[in-house]
Amino acid sequence: MTNIIAWLVLGLIAGALAKLFYPGTQGGGILSTIVLGILGAVFGGYLGQVLLGSSSAAAASVGALSLGSILFSVIGAMILIFLWGLLTRRAV
Repeated sequence: MTNIIAWLVLGLIAGALAKLFYPGTQGGGILSTIVLGILGAVFGGYLGQVLLGSSSAAAASVGALSLGSILFSVIGAMILIFLWGLLTRRAV
């Protein structure tokens, strides 16, 4: 049960910070922010682990609450916001 709560808290923090720092407007409410943050944590943690071999990145992918894991989670969430924007962009 503690792991689920940690994932939700990490997801909320990372998703909110990613939406705050990413330029432009992103829709969605609290649920989409949490999901974005959780997916960002998994993606950012995996990417950081592969590219940097960082233990902070590995902590992000398992939902640990630390400064490093939040940083990698926010970076992962911002990348996901960018990719989502590319996929949903309409041709003019």
